[in-house]
Amino acid sequence: MAGSSLAANTVTSQQTQEYADRSVYLPAPPETETLRKIGDLQNQLQSFESRLARIESFLQNQVTLDLLKEIELMKAEVSRLHGQAEMQTHQMESLGKRQTDLYTDLDKRLEDLKKQAKNNSLLPPSTQVAAPPLALVASTRVSSTPSAPASVKPEPAPKVPDPPRQAEDPMAGPRAYEAALNQFKAGNYTAAITEFKSFLHSYPDNSLASNAQYWIGYSYYALKDYKTAIAHQRKLVSDYPQSAKIPDALLNIASSQAALDGDETAIKTLEDIVSRYPGTNAAKIAARRLAALK
Repeated sequence: MAGSSLAANTVTSQQTQEYADRSVYLPAPPETETLRKIGDLQNQLQSFESRLARIESFLQNQVTLDLLKEIELMKAEVSRLHGQAEMQTHQMESLGKRQTDLYTDLDKRLEDLKKQAKNNSLLPPSTQVAAPPLALVASTRVSSTPSAPASVKPEPAPKVPDPPRQAEDPMAGPRAYEAALNQFKAGNYTAAITEFKSFLHSYPDNSLASNAQYWIGYSYYALKDYKTAIAHQRKLVSDYPQSAKIPDALLNIASSQAALDGDETAIKTLEDIVSRYPGTNAAKIAARRLAALK
């Protein structure tokens, strides 16, 4: 009995050792393989995220440039719409003034006609010279020294009043301004400059004069002649100190300064717009630019 028990124990020990030796070469459990794959996926995900961040950074810079270009286009469109609104307002004002001028001219003509009719009614009837008697004619023929006929002084003709002066066309100036503005809208900046300057020469006191000066400066800005653009916008500020276009002119000066000298000079001009013209559209744009630059 003791021998058989010992033999059984020996077999059991050998089997246990065999199982232990075999366990060294068994494959890893499924859970361990899954964790390894998850770790690999996480590493790949981190790599993708890093690449995505670099791509986003590049695209962000490109988007910023595109947005700046879009903003410039929108500014040009807003300026164009402002020009149309100003033109329509001026046309309404000019039509009202023209109607008033026509009524005034009509009243003046009627008054002149009344005066002329009154003067004609006061004129004396035309005098007729009576023919000399026959005896006087005969004696005159016989006389050796004929006497000179008596001269009859004619009555002075009544003074005819001058015809009323033709009123100037009040729409001539606005039409010239609109023609120049259409050149600007079409992108013909050189032609626009020429026509706006001609408008200022012909109509220096027109209510659209300061607007024309602004578009001259903006046309030079569009042609990338920034120094000349600044000079013309400053001329607007000095020659038309009450113009509503001054904030927009200063904004255009800031854009030209940024193109010439960088942001430092432009920032001062933008701050000046915000402080001097609060609440204007130009001040709002200037504030946004300052926030982007600082």
